[in-house]
Amino acid sequence: MILGAQLYTLRNEMKTPEEIDIGLKAVAEMGYTTVQVSGIGKIDAGLLREICDKYKLQIVITHISADRLLFDTQNVIEEHKILGCSLVGIGSMPDKYRGSVKGCEQFISDYKPIAEQFALSGMTFMYHNHNFELEHFNGKTILEMLAKGFDKDIMGFTLDTYWIQNAGGDPEEYLEYLTGRVPAVHLKDMVYSNHEVIMAPVGEGNMNWQRITKACEKAGTKFLLVEQDTCIENPFICLKKSFDNLSRLGYK
Repeated sequence: MILGAQLYTLRNEMKTPEEIDIGLKAVAEMGYTTVQVSGIGKIDAGLLREICDKYKLQIVITHISADRLLFDTQNVIEEHKILGCSLVGIGSMPDKYRGSVKGCEQFISDYKPIAEQFALSGMTFMYHNHNFELEHFNGKTILEMLAKGFDKDIMGFTLDTYWIQNAGGDPEEYLEYLTGRVPAVHLKDMVYSNHEVIMAPVGEGNMNWQRITKACEKAGTKFLLVEQDTCIENPFICLKKSFDNLSRLGYK
């Protein structure tokens, strides 16, 4: 498995093409060889690919807005061809679909044709979870409904191990459940401080990374993507700490 940086971590430091260049250089110098494009400023796909190639970084997955996936599908496909990226991600289902079986079914109905279009282009639609997907309805979670509602050959999961644990789930159990459908996984750690749960660099908190990474291997994961939605210190420092700690477990 290969380590990657989820650029959403650096979204506030990568708002212009110039900042994106500086940020990607820093990511490469940390030792990362792959990235997920998410949350950064507007930049032409060709220029982004050029910068990544310059620093020997492979774009392996993205997060694209829900509206663009629905209404600008062909342009999204063409952009991913330029980026050399076959995993097309959505960060979450929009609010209007959440909180009910009916909403989840509508999401499946709306996005299944989009996933099929990506598949015809040799790409895979990827769903990224938060914690609300573990809400139960009639004994089943939203995550389970999504897994059953989309065929394996048209949708995978960017399983976020932090949010699974945050919702009271077992990351290993869900990795096993989604074996063969989790080419990319998100990693960030969880700590308890001053009566609240906060995010931390991988290896700086309470999650069991030896067990989680072994479960990723068994599930067929290719890319371990480090992400922190919020950082209590400089996000570049957080990404570097995560890389170093995961390297000690044998991953690069």
